[in-house]
Amino acid sequence: MILKSVYIVFIGVLLATFIGVGIAAFYPSPKIPESSKPIYPYEINREATPSAEYIKKQEVESQKWRDHQEKVETYNKNVSIISAVASILILIVSLILFKQLLLIADGLLLGGVLVLLYSIVRGFGANDDMFRFGVVTIGLMVALFLGYIKLIKSSPFTN
Repeated sequence: MILKSVYIVFIGVLLATFIGVGIAAFYPSPKIPESSKPIYPYEINREATPSAEYIKKQEVESQKWRDHQEKVETYNKNVSIISAVASILILIVSLILFKQLLLIADGLLLGGVLVLLYSIVRGFGANDDMFRFGVVTIGLMVALFLGYIKLIKSSPFTN
């Protein structure tokens, strides 16, 4: 019994890791902008007025970092969508295998749930409240559906 539970957890964690590493390998994250270093306000000499050149350099660097942040938010949104779709496909496969290969199906089910959790976490990095709501809604609907199919519908106590 313990060995079976460990195997199910192992399959689930390994599957979630596989999806995460696969996304990172085939859809790399945006690179950090190349600059000498970010310019921080404390570098300004408080007694002197900053030069126009310094202000211009600071504006250019700030714009690079804002552009990078926008790219990262879009990347997080895309990764969240990709992993949500992968999660749903994994969960469908686990439900198809439900009767034939219970042990593997449970591992896939756990992996699908972990990938869905990953999708929700990445969705929070998108900095878009409507998108976050959508991802959490999908997560809730999938969780309720799986709970019904796996726990209630197959329960010997329901008639």
